Amino acid sequence: MVENSQQLSNSYNEQGYFVIRNYFDEAQISSLRKVVLKFHELWKADNKEFYQEEAFNSSLITGSEYLPVDDRTILFDFISSKKIMNVVDAVIPKNPAFMNTQLFFNPVNPRQKDFWHRDCQYDYDIEDQIKVILETQVLHLRIPLFDEPGMEIIPGTHKRWDNEEEYNVRQEVNGKVSNDSISGGKQIALAAGDLLVFSADMIHRGLYGLDRLALDILIFDSAADYVDYVDDDCLPTQSMLNKIADPRLFINTLHLKSMACC
Repeated sequence: MVENSQQLSNSYNEQGYFVIRNYFDEAQISSLRKVVLKFHELWKADNKEFYQEEAFNSSLITGSEYLPVDDRTILFDFISSKKIMNVVDAVIPKNPAFMNTQLFFNPVNPRQKDFWHRDCQYDYDIEDQIKVILETQVLHLRIPLFDEPGMEIIPGTHKRWDNEEEYNVRQEVNGKVSNDSISGGKQIALAAGDLLVFSADMIHRGLYGLDRLALDILIFDSAADYVDYVDDDCLPTQSMLNKIADPRLFINTLHLKSMACC
């Protein structure tokens, strides 16, 4: 690894993100790209109107709707690989759990602009957002499959609430809109093979352009109440689990699901 676990942990705790350049080799990215592009083409065909008018991402890539067992197995093997788990363990050392996968791409609609947000704003009111960013932990592990403009983030906002400028832009109030620039924003261009790890609840936005196609793996702390967000179809079957070298992420999620239903 480029940095040791303690350095990664410190970077994440202080800033809410870190980047490891050239973390994956060309063979790993090529294998991943082939499976993801297969999913993407089938998803686009099945969601043609949505894709043309407003889509900028899709989800449930590990599910069975578009990919056969062999391709899903490639994804599960990648998600549970030593390179991924080393990073996950550095940030969530106790019982990390798999939530979902997402795929981010450029919108077809030229009127769509990139926008500042915290992921939690789509599920919680303001009071609960303030609470969530202090108490829970959801990670995005972003793997760009082609070189792209990357992300713009506000470092440190994973542990503090918005200042006035950030709030006005993110909430689109007081004459601001969500794609306005924010002072303190840091742009992080990404190349195929890089890994960006960032807090889902920090203020951030994806930057559109180039051949943007990035696979995000979402991981959560088992202590947080997020198991309801997990789609059963996106988890490996028992026969798949038996072949995964380090299946902890999936086993933890399955355990949480079994506890929730009883």
